[in-house]
Amino acid sequence: MKISQGKTAIVIPARYASTRLPGKLLLKESGKYLIQHVYEQACQAKCADRVILAIDDPKLGQAIDEFGGQWVMTNRDHFSGTDRIAEVSSKIDADIILNIQGDEPLIDPIQIEELNQLLVANPEASMATLAVPIQDEKTYLNPNAVKVVFDNQNNALYFSRSPIPFVRDGKPDFQVKRAWAYLHIGVYAYRKQSLEKFTQLPISPIEKIEKLEQLRALFAGWQIKVGITNTHGIGVDTWDDYQRFLQIYRANKEKIAA
Repeated sequence: MKISQGKTAIVIPARYASTRLPGKLLLKESGKYLIQHVYEQACQAKCADRVILAIDDPKLGQAIDEFGGQWVMTNRDHFSGTDRIAEVSSKIDADIILNIQGDEPLIDPIQIEELNQLLVANPEASMATLAVPIQDEKTYLNPNAVKVVFDNQNNALYFSRSPIPFVRDGKPDFQVKRAWAYLHIGVYAYRKQSLEKFTQLPISPIEKIEKLEQLRALFAGWQIKVGITNTHGIGVDTWDDYQRFLQIYRANKEKIAA
């Protein structure tokens, strides 16, 4: 299929198979496919010249055609979503590639714009990502909630599933005015050449241990800029997550109708 030209592209990795919630991207209890919600949110971002879904199964392509989305079929054997995005990146003319997760139906278009601007404003950085202040101990201790520590120039120092920074004395206090712990939001901005190089880097020891791809870039000495935002959406990994999304979506629709 023909892809329009532009300078900034949002590429959404969309994998049909899911261990915890098989076929989740085609769930449609809201009246729209889950992947359609993500696509439509991404299309609202003013920074993007095009939005492309990087898929691995014809079933997704059929659903995307129903709502008029743009998609590219990618290799089913890719190890990660980043590899899937890199395959699409190699086929298009774009200076910046924005990686938005395919299971984030409430992603804020303004956050996508913030992510893009972060990389534009920092030409020395290879990548950019976002983080939000952690406001409760449950999130801080949750190994599925990835934390990030950065320096006074907002360059990432480390990402971890462990509670970082670790509070050595006393208990964590999340009521203080200034945030001290940050939750990483799994969206990324890459320069096209950086994305191509990233997929060629060897998997680092710390990446193997933490199971976090972004540590491959840090281990290689890359600069990752971290932008601070105040909200984050809901990732749909389980049936309960999807039900929570439906509640929020329907409540928002009722507010607009009122």
